[in-house]
Amino acid sequence: VYIQASLHADELPGMRTAWELKKRLADLEARGQLKGVIELVPVANPIGLDQHLQSAHMGRFELGSGKNFNRAFHELSAPVGELIGAQLGADAEANVALIRQAMGQVLDQLPAPTSQLQALHRLLLRHACDAEITLDLHCDFEAAIHLYALPQHWPQWQSLAARLKAGVALLCEDSGGSSFDESCSSPWLRLAKAFPEAAIPPANLATTLELGSMGDTRIEQAQANCEAILGFLAEQGLIDGQWPEAPTECCEGLPFAGTEYLFAPHHGMVSFLREAGEWVEQGDPLFEVVDPLSNRVTVVRAGTSGVLFALDRSRYTEPGIWQAKVAGREVIRVGKLTND
Repeated sequence: VYIQASLHADELPGMRTAWELKKRLADLEARGQLKGVIELVPVANPIGLDQHLQSAHMGRFELGSGKNFNRAFHELSAPVGELIGAQLGADAEANVALIRQAMGQVLDQLPAPTSQLQALHRLLLRHACDAEITLDLHCDFEAAIHLYALPQHWPQWQSLAARLKAGVALLCEDSGGSSFDESCSSPWLRLAKAFPEAAIPPANLATTLELGSMGDTRIEQAQANCEAILGFLAEQGLIDGQWPEAPTECCEGLPFAGTEYLFAPHHGMVSFLREAGEWVEQGDPLFEVVDPLSNRVTVVRAGTSGVLFALDRSRYTEPGIWQAKVAGREVIRVGKLTND
């Protein structure tokens, strides 16, 4: 298992949860209850952790290049297929071992990195590419707990989503951004499609866990997140002992292509009319935008029914900056689905 926190370095609920995991895993290891290797990286992005501008933490984008820390990870399926495609056969277990070895080989043989960001990307992916389970801990600005995953993996994630009391799961094979979790999980799907006669299972169960809002660093919340993750890992046979069963009720897994991003039509102050985590119906008012100079007032309404899972943190906005995200059941978008 590979778990990392705060790849977006100003998203700290994951780092706080990782600190709780660090203590609990050390205790479980001392008691002899760990039954697998669990690699924990509580500070995945020291570059972003050190980026401050006028006392504001700037951890989402690398300041020198402006690039998002969680985009454009190296695509592994094509070079792995070229390297060992002819050796893949009907033995799924042998194929998994061969592919994992080839992934490491591909990354090790890349030319020297040309930037700190590129070096960081390669290092993190090198540690996670051969994992069976990968958790990338993030958060949104103001949000309900939610997760991103492959639709093929959703049945296996439902227990974790239920334990975390997540509001929604957003499912997609390729969101278009080459994010960290997809760079771990999607190569297995691509290799299976490229070599249909070979037995290639989706062998890296990877997800981005959005652990609520940026301010959700309360001790009790971090401890609850930690216990939810440990209970899930125990359920997978990786930790011994008695653990609570997962709740029977779980959020929906919805297509990421069904998510609506809502924007303000003009500059102004934003007043939200609904809370993150609520179900909203098409046409429901979500926020009001007030321009105090022109006296223009606009109420922005949901264009689809679904879970209002995230709100922007700023209360003064301009056109082109998303203010709310609603996860719906019907596909309404194509192409690149992620926002920067």
